[in-house]
Amino acid sequence: MSTYDHYANPPREPVWSIPATGHARFSWEYDGGRDHLLALYQKGKDKQWDGAKRIDWDLEVDPYDPLGTPDETLSLYGTPYWAKMTEKDKAELRRHYASWQFSQFLHGEQGAMVCAARIVESAPDLDAKFYSATQTMDEARHAEIYGRFLHEKIGMLYPIGDNLQALLGDTLRDSRWDMPYLGMQVLIEGLALAAFGMIRDTTEKPLPKQILAYVMQDEARHVAFGRMALRDYYRQLTDAELREREEFVIEGCYLMRDRIRGVEVLEDFGIPRKEAEEYTEQSEFLRLFRKLLFSRVVPCVKDIGLWGERLQRAYVDMGVFELGDSNLDLLMTQDEELAEHLDQERFAAEEAARVAEVAEAIADGGEREAGA
Repeated sequence: MSTYDHYANPPREPVWSIPATGHARFSWEYDGGRDHLLALYQKGKDKQWDGAKRIDWDLEVDPYDPLGTPDETLSLYGTPYWAKMTEKDKAELRRHYASWQFSQFLHGEQGAMVCAARIVESAPDLDAKFYSATQTMDEARHAEIYGRFLHEKIGMLYPIGDNLQALLGDTLRDSRWDMPYLGMQVLIEGLALAAFGMIRDTTEKPLPKQILAYVMQDEARHVAFGRMALRDYYRQLTDAELREREEFVIEGCYLMRDRIRGVEVLEDFGIPRKEAEEYTEQSEFLRLFRKLLFSRVVPCVKDIGLWGERLQRAYVDMGVFELGDSNLDLLMTQDEELAEHLDQERFAAEEAARVAEVAEAIADGGEREAGA
């Protein structure tokens, strides 16, 4: 069955085409490079995995409650509309919200794959090209996994949101080679990591928990790559060039802050857009979620050297300025360790089950022999 048969609303265009700009750059220096980026490249090779095998796709998922979403996290909770909804309506709302959220993850991963491929093409240094090649494969795997989850477990997709599409378009149209790093590695990946983490840490549903934990293990490396490459490059830029990039960050952060409302879901339930926007803006959960979304972005932006007065004022306006002092390395280490811990728990349980099965088979054999 075609993906188009699963869309809650049809995409505006079957193929989104963005004119390519900039230059493809070749480097003839094949020996040497920045040790920290080459070490990350080695880690990227070592940590490749197969989404069809590492994830337990036999786990069942209730499409009408795929994440175990509490009522309080839904924008309509406590409104007159919520009071009129049946339990069946509420279950359908949970399905639509999960579909919308994971669809944005899916579209973002395709965008990340395209951006990583663009970095392979445009980065001037071979060490950056090497690592971006491993990231391109990572992002393909993530898109494969999210697509499979939506098709097989939820059975519904949503088109890409306007704000995510706008930021992706701005990132890919810019001819400067560092902009795919800044737009994707720092902004989109950083915000996605925070959204993934919030669901990973709150859901008790085993399949989405596995998917998010393993994807985040990869994404931790991707953000580290962006930080390393841009920190080195931005030390060389003039104040005017830095201000241009800060303007891009400010616009991108506002776009992404407004991306997560899911107003189109409420519209599908017959709620006028203006009312839907008001309900989402009044949601206490959304306010908390928005703040947590920037837990990875703000310290990363500060770390790479973009911390001018106007950018700081924008973060004060968003209520996230204090996140600039967060320990980003600790967060990334935790992301990697949580995935490893989940593997250990799963494989220990599987090994215990195998041991019990063997013991039972031996015991059954002994009983049959005694009976004979």
